[in-house]
Amino acid sequence: MAKTIAVFSTKGGVGKTLISTNLAVSLVKDQFKRVCLVDFDLQLPGDMARMLNINPEKSALDLFAYLKRTTSALTPPTSQKRYDFITKTSFGLDFLPGVLKPQQANNFEADKIKEAFNFLGNHYDYIIVDVGKSFSESFVATLNQCNLVLLVVTPDILSIYQTRWALDTLQYLQIPLSMVKIVLNRAESISSISLDEIKAKLPIEIITSLSSEGKVIGLAVNCGIPVVLDNPRIKFSQGISKLSAQLVSDPKIFIEHKDVEQLKLKETEAEKVDDFWVKFGLAEPPVSAHVEEEEILILKRRIHSRLIEKLNIKKLDMKVFSDPVKKKELKNKAEMLISNLLVEESGVFISSPEVRKKLVKEITDEALGFGPLEDLLADPEITDIMVNNKDEIYIERRGKLEPTNKKFISNDQVKIVIERIIAPIGRRIDESVPMVDARLPDGSRVNSIIPPLSLGGPTLTIRKFRKERFKVEELIGLKTFNANILEFIQACVLTRKNIIVSGGTGSGKTTILNVFSGFIPNDERIITIEDAAELKLHQAHWLRLESRSANIEGKGQITIRDLFRNTLRMRPDRIIIGECRGIETLDMLQAMNTGHDGSMTTIHANSTHDVLSRLDSMILMSGIELPIRAIREMIASAIDVIIHTARLPDGTRKIVEIAEVVGMRDELHVELQNIFIFRQSGIDAQHNIIGDFHATGYMPSFIDEMKRKGVPLSEEIFRSSL
Repeated sequence: MAKTIAVFSTKGGVGKTLISTNLAVSLVKDQFKRVCLVDFDLQLPGDMARMLNINPEKSALDLFAYLKRTTSALTPPTSQKRYDFITKTSFGLDFLPGVLKPQQANNFEADKIKEAFNFLGNHYDYIIVDVGKSFSESFVATLNQCNLVLLVVTPDILSIYQTRWALDTLQYLQIPLSMVKIVLNRAESISSISLDEIKAKLPIEIITSLSSEGKVIGLAVNCGIPVVLDNPRIKFSQGISKLSAQLVSDPKIFIEHKDVEQLKLKETEAEKVDDFWVKFGLAEPPVSAHVEEEEILILKRRIHSRLIEKLNIKKLDMKVFSDPVKKKELKNKAEMLISNLLVEESGVFISSPEVRKKLVKEITDEALGFGPLEDLLADPEITDIMVNNKDEIYIERRGKLEPTNKKFISNDQVKIVIERIIAPIGRRIDESVPMVDARLPDGSRVNSIIPPLSLGGPTLTIRKFRKERFKVEELIGLKTFNANILEFIQACVLTRKNIIVSGGTGSGKTTILNVFSGFIPNDERIITIEDAAELKLHQAHWLRLESRSANIEGKGQITIRDLFRNTLRMRPDRIIIGECRGIETLDMLQAMNTGHDGSMTTIHANSTHDVLSRLDSMILMSGIELPIRAIREMIASAIDVIIHTARLPDGTRKIVEIAEVVGMRDELHVELQNIFIFRQSGIDAQHNIIGDFHATGYMPSFIDEMKRKGVPLSEEIFRSSL
């Protein structure tokens, strides 16, 4: 298979085309190699042909057309067949122009370049490509097929400045610097910058220096004769000949390029397997250790280790990760390093830019971000992420759990990601504090448990935070509730009824609370109290309070109850508690009974009736000595409506019950009356639940009160549909 060499420069007039042409001729005449010279400078077609004194009639466009017509292009030829799109020269060199006229450049198909080079590679020893000077689509596609990039530079400030910019751009494209060499042209120019200065400014090897002999070279070009043939003894020709000899004799100059499925590490198979499995503490590698997935995993692990060492990540101030500008700078630096380490560690250049980009991103994410969780966090359809250990990551999508193919490179990396999440908010996790609750900058809730409490390795659970609040129309479209329920709840909020939203974990309680709190009038002062801020209200007069856990020293904790008591001194019109879990429940009930009507909260419960038991339990377990009768009387007088939500087996979330707290049925029992219920009628072919919302026929006791307050509510919505 041919070695492909790209020759380019970002600055015109540096001798790029001259060097490409003479290097190709030298490989033929001095090294006796089969060479195809390709002119992909689509902006200035024809210059190379004039240097060779030829007039080609066909171009790469004809090669592309040929490849579309035949399947034989993929197999090596049995003899040196002549193709009419290749122009033969009197120097023994074959020539292929990209296009014949500038206006044909629009017809040039960059996506055919890989196939074209695969075809040419079966017919030649070397392919020399003049790729032009602009970072075009064809230029990038050509680089992805090259084994060596020769960057032509002249010793002047402008050329060196543009070369530094070009190197940065190549790094951005994940082209490793080890694949790029400098050809220093006009090295003896009177006005030149010294060689030592150039080496200090450009971080890549100068493979050769060529002398400036403008008069002799100009005469040869004008005659259409390559300089290495016209004047083989001048320094320029000798430099080109020396370079061609070096290319043939030193195969280490070239970077082998392969597709990812061909990727292998440099060590022997035994060394690779032993190194990998010993690090993971296993006595013997399983049969699967030789598969491609393990190869890639080992490669990523090795690069990750070297990256941490080069960037000194372990000693970085964690504040860097919460500073967008500094984090971006660090990420860019890491991506450039990884591009080079990919070649150093694997010994090959991965041809596919998509695969290179994916590998660079994954390793960067693992070193500086949240590793394999980055893509999951960015997916708007995923609501929960559950890391059981380094090899097991589950997600919830559209209400259903499913495994992913994502993996961390080690359990240590899981712990590093956990620490990266919690460090910016002053939290820590270690053997002395093996459990932690925190949240990401976007509000997503995070819980983690590490060994020795978690026997299978560090665990991480993330409840994602939706960036935009749900609209009423969306939830009706999702059949979370219907128009009649909406009309009723809106009337309850406007008439300041105290509402509890109940349900199990992930049933949509917070979403319902968020949407229905949107009915609170704009002229009211609203204070929300949460453990992790999730509520998003649109009202202008809204104050957000969030509880605080103890710091590393175990001090500074501020509970929901502390915030609630302080809220009562802040002249609230409405108090919304994200979730009642403990003793703050008593404070909330007392406030509802003493003028703070219109309050709302959520609670974990299995049904509307279970809410009453849960309220009893939370108050009694807090150590408050109150008779059960007093507690239930307080509940009956404080709460008006309970909305119960559930996540159904098909993953959908719905309001399944709405009940009024009517009052005390007797001395110990609180009476509830269902107003609306969801009734399932079946399951369709896709296992989706079929059902509808129904009114029970019960008329709420506060209908007349609503009318007196100017909130008309149609009694038709309560007509039984069961």
